[in-house]
Amino acid sequence: MSLLDWTILSSTLLFIVLYGIWKTRGSRDINQYLRGNQEAKWWTIGLSVMATQASAITFLSTPGQGYADGMRFVQFYFGLPIAMVILCITFIPIYYKLKVYTAYEFLEGRFDLKTRSLAAFLFLIQRGLGAGITIYAPAIILSTILGWNLNWTNFVIGMLVITYTVSGGTRAVNVTHKYQMLVIFLGMFTAFFLLISYLPEGVSFIDSLKVAGVTGKLQTVDFSFDWNNRYTFWSGITGGLFLMLAYFGTDQSQVQRYLSGRSITESRLGLIFNGLLKIPMQFFILLVGIMVFTFYQFHEAPIFFNSAGYDNVMESSYAPQIEELEAQKRTLESERYQLNTNYLTALESDDNSGLNEIKSAIFNNENAQNEVREKAKAIIKEADPNAETNDRDYVFITFILNHLPKGLVGLLLAVIFSAAMSSTASELNALASTTTVDIYKRSIKQDGSESHYLTSSKLFTLMWGLFAIAFACFGTLFENLIQFVNIVGSVFYGTILGIFLVAFYIKQIKAMAVFWAAIMAEIIVILTYVNSDIGFLWLNPIGCLSVILLGFILQGILPDQKNQKPVQG
Repeated sequence: MSLLDWTILSSTLLFIVLYGIWKTRGSRDINQYLRGNQEAKWWTIGLSVMATQASAITFLSTPGQGYADGMRFVQFYFGLPIAMVILCITFIPIYYKLKVYTAYEFLEGRFDLKTRSLAAFLFLIQRGLGAGITIYAPAIILSTILGWNLNWTNFVIGMLVITYTVSGGTRAVNVTHKYQMLVIFLGMFTAFFLLISYLPEGVSFIDSLKVAGVTGKLQTVDFSFDWNNRYTFWSGITGGLFLMLAYFGTDQSQVQRYLSGRSITESRLGLIFNGLLKIPMQFFILLVGIMVFTFYQFHEAPIFFNSAGYDNVMESSYAPQIEELEAQKRTLESERYQLNTNYLTALESDDNSGLNEIKSAIFNNENAQNEVREKAKAIIKEADPNAETNDRDYVFITFILNHLPKGLVGLLLAVIFSAAMSSTASELNALASTTTVDIYKRSIKQDGSESHYLTSSKLFTLMWGLFAIAFACFGTLFENLIQFVNIVGSVFYGTILGIFLVAFYIKQIKAMAVFWAAIMAEIIVILTYVNSDIGFLWLNPIGCLSVILLGFILQGILPDQKNQKPVQG
C-alpha cells in the first residue's frame, strides 16, 4: 500500500473514533448511555440497523460468495421485508409501552426471572461469539497485508472500537454509524464503476453479465425444495423469515437501535427503511462479486487468492508443482478469453447455430480451471497441513490490492474497517446493556445508584470487548465468514424467537413449560446441526417451532402454574 492509501485509511478511521467520542461525551445516566435519551430520528435508526447487520464480513465475504457461487445468496434475505412488517405491528409497540431497556425485560413480566435470564444468557453466548467473528474478519486482511501477528491485529482493531463505544454508549454507536455507512456506500460504488471501466474495449456491462450468466452465476431464485440446499426461495422465505424475526426482534444489538428512537413512528420508519433497502444492497454487493468474476475472465487470476498461503508454498519444495499448475491455468485462461469473445460475437450476430457448443466449451473450461485450483489447494495443504485452503474471503481484497489505483485501495480498506467497527460497536453496546440490565441489576445488585449502573455498563462494554478479542484470536475460516456468522446465529436464534412468540401470542403456555421447552429445543437444534447436513436456515424454524410444540406438551404435563400474570401487548 502507498502512503496515500495509508493516509486515507488511518484518517478515516481516526475521524470516526474521535468524532464518536466528542459528539457523545458526558453521558450522565444509564438511560442516556443505553438508549441515547431516545433522540434518534428514523433515518439514523435505519442506517444504524443496517450498519449493525452489515459487518466487515458482508463487504469482505459476500463479494467472494458472489464470485464463487453467483447470486443465490440473496435469497437468504427474502424473508426480511415480511419480518420488518411483523416487528412494526407487534414487537415495537410492546417494547415502547413497557419502556424497557432490553428485549428480555418483557419476558420476566410475561413469565418469570429464570425465563428472562435464560433468553438473555442465550443471547450473550451467540452475540459474544458473533462479536469475535466481526473483529476477526478484518484482522485477517490487515495481518495478511502487513505480515503482522494475527492476535495483535485482533487486539488493535478491538481496542479501536472499544474506545468510543465505552465512552459514548448507544449515542456513539448511532452517530458513528451514519458516517460509516457513508464510507461504505462510497467505496462499494467506486469499486463497481471501476470494474466496469476495466472491461476490455468493446465489452459492455450487459456483455459482462452475459459472460457471467453462461456459468450460472446470475441464477438468483431457486424454487427447488431441498433440505440440504442452503439457499433456495423456500429456505429464504421461511427459515430466513424466522431468522430475521429473531435477529431484529429479539437480538439486543438490533432492538437497542430502534429503542433509541424518539417515537414508535420513527422506529417503525427506520425498520421499514432497512427492509426496503437491505435486499437491493445485498444484491448489489453480490453483483460486485460477479463483476470481479467477469474481470478475471479477461485478466489473469491468482491460482490461490490468499497471498500469504501462496507465498509460503512458493518458498517450499512444492513450488515447481504450483508453477506447473499455473502454466496449465494460463493456457485455460487464454482459451477462455477467446471463447468469451466468440460467445459475444455470436450473440451480436444472432448466430445461434454454434451458440450451444460455445456455451458447453465455456462451461467445460470453467470446470477445468476449478480443477486446477483444487489441485493447487491440495498441494498447499500437503506443504502445510495447518494451512487454510478456503480462499473465497480473499477474492475481493486481492482484487482491491492488485488492481485499484493509489488512494482507492485505502478507501476500500476503510469500507471494510468501517463495517467492522459499526457492527462490533453495536454488539458490544448490546452485550453491555443485557449484562447490566438483565443480569447484574436484576439478579446481583438491585440497589445501585444511576452512576453505579452507568459505570458498570462501561465496564461490561470493556469486558465483552476483551472477550470478543480473545475469541477472535481462535477464529478460523469456516467455508466462508458470511456463512459462519449466520450459522452461529441460527443455532440460537430459533429458540429465543420461540420464547418471544409464546410470550406474545400463546397465553396458555406458562413460565415453567416454556423454560424447559426452550432448553429442550436448544438441545434439539444443536443435535440437528451436529448430526445432519440440513441447511442452517432451517435451524431457525426448527428451534422456534420446537419451543412452541414442547411448550404445549409440557403445559399439559407440568403442574398448573399460577405465579405470573400475562403482560397485555
